[in-house]
Amino acid sequence: MLSYQHGYHAGNLADVHKHAMLAWLIDRLAAKDKPFHMMETHAGRGLYDLDSPEARRTGEAEAGIARVADWFPPDDPYARALRATRARFGPQAYPGSPLIAALLARREDRLSLAELHPQEHAALTAALSPFGARIERRDGPAAALAWTPPEPRRGLLLVDPSWEVKADYEAIPALLEKVHRKWNVGLLMLWYPLLPDARHAPMLARLVAAFPGALRHEVAFPPARAGHGMCGSGLFLVNPPWQTEARAAWLSARFATLRDQPARSASRRPVSRPR
Repeated sequence: MLSYQHGYHAGNLADVHKHAMLAWLIDRLAAKDKPFHMMETHAGRGLYDLDSPEARRTGEAEAGIARVADWFPPDDPYARALRATRARFGPQAYPGSPLIAALLARREDRLSLAELHPQEHAALTAALSPFGARIERRDGPAAALAWTPPEPRRGLLLVDPSWEVKADYEAIPALLEKVHRKWNVGLLMLWYPLLPDARHAPMLARLVAAFPGALRHEVAFPPARAGHGMCGSGLFLVNPPWQTEARAAWLSARFATLRDQPARSASRRPVSRPR
C-alpha cells in the first residue's frame, strides 16, 4: 500500500519478534557451506532512524527495542545485526529486515528486494545497493512469483505486507501456495499482526490446512501507547529449519515477561540507545 511508511513503527515489539527470528534463520542458512538467496516482497526502506520525528511521534521504538535490547546476548544474531548497524550508521539507527539479512549474509549469498512505494524504494536503494542487493520497484507478490524458484535454490522468502488492505488476508495465502508449488524446498516466512478483531484467523486456518507441517508462532504484548490496536505479532514458517521451535520458545519466554504491563504514552524524547 503506497500510503504506508514503516518509519513510524520501526523497532516496535512486532519488529523485535520478526527480526529476532529472521536474524536467527539467516544465521542458520549462513552456517552451511552452500550459498542461499534471501528475498523480500515488501522491503520498506531497510534502514531507520529511531530519533526521527516519525519514530518519536508514536513511541513504538521506545516501547520496543529500546526497552528489550538486553534480552539478546552479544552473540545472538539479532544483537550482532543491531551492533553492526549502529557501528555503520550511528547509535539511533535501526535495521529493517533487508539490512539484517545483508549484514549477516556472506559474499556468495544473494539478496532480492521488492518495494513499490517510490520514497521507500529510493531510500532502500541508497541503503542496500552497497551490499550488492537486487532492488526492484514493483509489486511484491508479483516479484515473488517471478523470482521463484531462485538461484541458488536454498533460501528464504519473507512476506511482510502492511495489512492495511483487507484483501491481503485472502491474497497472501494464495501467494504462499503458488510459491510453494514452484519452490517446495524454500523457507517461507510470513509476518502478520494480532489485532483485537482476530481478522487473521480465517487466513491462518487456510494456511494451516495448506501447510500442515508449518510452524505458527505468536507472541502477545501490551500496546505501545493507549489506544494502539496491535496486541501481538505472528509468524508462519513453511519448511522451518531444525531447532526453530526452540528459538520460538526462547522468544516466547521473553515476551511473556511483558504481560500485564501498562500501555505507554507516545514520547517525544529521543529513543534511548539500544545496548
